[in-house]
Amino acid sequence: MRATTDPQDAAAALATGHLAALPTETVYGLGARADDPHAIARIYAAKGRPADHPLIVHLADIDALDAWGTNIPIYAYQLARAFWPGPITLVINRSLKAADFITGGQDSVAVRVSAHPLMQEVQQALILLTDDQAIGIAAPSANRFGRVSPTNVKHVLDELGAFTNENDVVLDGGDCAVGVESTIIDCTGDHPRLLRPGAVSLEQVQAITGLPCTTDSTVRASGTLQSHYSPVAVVELITEAQLLNRDFEDATVGLIALAACVTPTGVVRLCAPQTSTDYAQQLYAALREADALKLTSVLAVPPDPEGIGAAIVDRLTRAAHSN
Repeated sequence: MRATTDPQDAAAALATGHLAALPTETVYGLGARADDPHAIARIYAAKGRPADHPLIVHLADIDALDAWGTNIPIYAYQLARAFWPGPITLVINRSLKAADFITGGQDSVAVRVSAHPLMQEVQQALILLTDDQAIGIAAPSANRFGRVSPTNVKHVLDELGAFTNENDVVLDGGDCAVGVESTIIDCTGDHPRLLRPGAVSLEQVQAITGLPCTTDSTVRASGTLQSHYSPVAVVELITEAQLLNRDFEDATVGLIALAACVTPTGVVRLCAPQTSTDYAQQLYAALREADALKLTSVLAVPPDPEGIGAAIVDRLTRAAHSN
């Protein structure tokens, strides 16, 4: 896999059946044409991803929504108009355009429109190359399955360099602004259901739709397994009070917490975000740094579970579950 700064280069790779790791506002995604089963199979192989785990399809704009879905409820359109382009994925009843190799065999498909300008340039270029206004790019996070998602080009190359080839590219869009994956909302029923928290909160979904947003969906979706987003180091959620009452004898323990939290002697500070927004943006880089430093464990003092704080707690809980 080679790095490029040219969206046209990435689009050309996709159009000819190769893979392109692409920046979004959330994390980098490993992209392939969503209508190419051979390219999609390479995504699964590169990631080591289970074959029944569905992919998220990235669309160029809201106008492509009807090409990928059927019997789409009004509230799904409301969410799309309110938050696209942006960090929210909508799961809708699939049309014939969404094949089984994208949906994991389900009758639904997950779609979103990214706000990253380079991703948008790639999609417009791909439309011209394929003459398909509704062409989709399947793009799960560009990392090995279950591991920490990448938020810059180095992360992508470290994760997937050995599992891709010289015809595949990674488009350098700098560091991702949000830093955690998109909110996923199940829009296949009579009201929205939260599948994965992200930068768009449950409360925002309810405010836009005027409907309750529950968490009782049975739809399979990306990043919703109990164990996920895990570094090699053992992750443990801890309160600030518990942190200050613990003794540390060596420097093999890392800490992720808001800047106001005191760092005990003998602990390696991995990041010191000022806000929950900063915490989300820095989280995955900090988990990767723990592995680079060969730390044995990471203690995480999560922020308040409000807004994007709910997504942070979700990711840390899943990272800690594998322990």
